[in-house]
Amino acid sequence: MSRWKHAGFILPLVIAFAALVVIPAGAMASEGHAAPRWGDFGWRVLNFVIFAGILWYFVGGLAKRFFKNRREGIKNALDDLDERRKTAKEQLASVETRIANLNAEREAILAESRQQAEALKQGIVEEAHRQAAQIVEQARLTAENEGRAIFAEVRASIADEIVNAAEKALSSKLNAAEHDKLIANSLNKVVLH
Repeated sequence: MSRWKHAGFILPLVIAFAALVVIPAGAMASEGHAAPRWGDFGWRVLNFVIFAGILWYFVGGLAKRFFKNRREGIKNALDDLDERRKTAKEQLASVETRIANLNAEREAILAESRQQAEALKQGIVEEAHRQAAQIVEQARLTAENEGRAIFAEVRASIADEIVNAAEKALSSKLNAAEHDKLIANSLNKVVLH
C-alpha cells in the first residue's frame, strides 16, 4: 500500500512536469527555434523523478511522524488546557461562593465580636465595682482608725486639760497640810485594796 501512495504522488508530478516542458517546446518549435532534444530531456525527467522519489521515501516518513507527533502534542496541550479551564472554573465558583457568603460571614464575625466586647465590658464593670467596694471599705477602715486616733487624742487632750484644771483648782484650795493628808489617804487606799 505504501508503494501505491508513492506512485500516486509521483505520477501527477511527472504529468505536470511533462506538461510544463511540452507546451513551451511546441511553442518554441512553431516560432522557428530548434526542437528540444528529447533524449536529454528524458534523462533529466528520470533524474528528477528518482530524486523526488528518494526524497519522498526518506523524508516523507519523517515528515509524517513529525506532523503526527505535532498533532498529538497539540491535542494533548488542548486537553491539558481544557482540564486547567475546568479546574479554574471550579476555583472561580468556589471563590464566588465565598464572596457571596462573605456578608453573612462578616455579620457572624461582627456579632461574635460584639458578644466578646460585651462580655469584656461586663467583666471590666464588675472588676471596677469590686475595686470600688474595696476602696470604699479601705477608706471606711482608714476613717474609723483615724477617728479612733483623733478621739483618743482629743480624749487625752481633754484629760490633760481636766487634770490641769483640777490641779489649779486644788492647789488654790489646798494648803500643804491638807495636801499631805490627801496623799496619805490615797496611799492607804491603794495599799489596802
